[in-house]
Amino acid sequence: MKGAVIGTSTVLVMAVIATVCVVSFKGRAHGGEGEGQILTSVKSIKSFCQPMDYRETCESALEATAGKATSPTDLAKAIFKAASDRIEQAVRESAVLNNLKNDPRMSGMLDNCKELLDYAIDDLKTTFDRLGGFEMTNFKTAVDDLRTWLSFALTYQETCLNGFENTTMTDAANKMSKVLNSSQELTENIHAIMDEFSEMLANLDLPSFGHRLLTDNSVPSWMPNAKRRLLQAVSPGSPDFKPDMTVVADGSGDFKTINEVLAKVPPKSAAMYMMYVKADTYKEYVSMPRNLTNLVMVGDGATKMVITGSKSFMMNITTKDTVTMEVIGNGFLMRGVGVENTAGAKNHQAMALRVQSDMSAFYECQFDGYQDTLYTHTSRQYYRDCVITGTIDFIFGNAQVVL
Repeated sequence: MKGAVIGTSTVLVMAVIATVCVVSFKGRAHGGEGEGQILTSVKSIKSFCQPMDYRETCESALEATAGKATSPTDLAKAIFKAASDRIEQAVRESAVLNNLKNDPRMSGMLDNCKELLDYAIDDLKTTFDRLGGFEMTNFKTAVDDLRTWLSFALTYQETCLNGFENTTMTDAANKMSKVLNSSQELTENIHAIMDEFSEMLANLDLPSFGHRLLTDNSVPSWMPNAKRRLLQAVSPGSPDFKPDMTVVADGSGDFKTINEVLAKVPPKSAAMYMMYVKADTYKEYVSMPRNLTNLVMVGDGATKMVITGSKSFMMNITTKDTVTMEVIGNGFLMRGVGVENTAGAKNHQAMALRVQSDMSAFYECQFDGYQDTLYTHTSRQYYRDCVITGTIDFIFGNAQVVL
């Protein structure tokens, strides 16, 4: 893991998390009073890993990465680093394997693996870095965030491996599976720690540590107030509608295409950046990258303003690469937009929309396709008054979705 600056609060929280492991171990141990004492690095590792589902994976990883560490806090840090290191190894493996393949679909599959595993590493690091960034009064939200980000990291690893199913690429699949098996088990171990941590804090009856997911008007509690107002009240023609950029296909706006706007959007923005796309059919493939955060897209209506594409699995590309529009950057909001994939039923998998944007929302939108129309890949997503059409698996994925 790249040098993370660990503040006092981070160390305290890490110590609490590590205590979960030690307390759990002592609760399960039998024997004399001295058995639970940490005498050496090896004994401390065994004690730390004892309550975990994948104990042997935990022990072997920490023996290789923890050095002479004996404190539960240092071991908790080391298990994050071990999981990240294993995924980085898989990224390197995917690059090596890709150099040996001439098949476009297999090459795309390995490229997808590298991209997805990079996301997994980012989410593990985000979890680690955020451990000390919250206060006791906001623990419920913070712990939910930590568990959610860990689930993202697991999903990306699983998606990489799932890409090799029903292929002839058995050697590559076996190599990637071997590397990722360890990283998945370590990530699941961390997730289990967070589950116990969450349960322990819930038993302490801390303020705001309930299980409320929706507000009174059925909007997810994680959605900021400013976005709720924008989602519910602001639309083209209203007094408060003030887009930063306007897209008009005939050239009478700021830009003619959506992708032209994306090239100008400020990256990693904490403030909302709104584009207004006027009624027309836009024949382009749109990707909202990870560094474009809090982006808002408003159209003139889901049947009037449509983004269209026709890529399919039958073009010898991966299912992920068939998508007409993908949303990766967090905090995305879309209203009054249609997205379609017109490949047709005979062409098998052909996605219209793939979403991994955390805390994203879609209002009065329409997504049309046949097989695999909407891929709710990961993260927290909210859909309201949307129309989704398709035939087989037209809504699928691992995201936490409110429809």
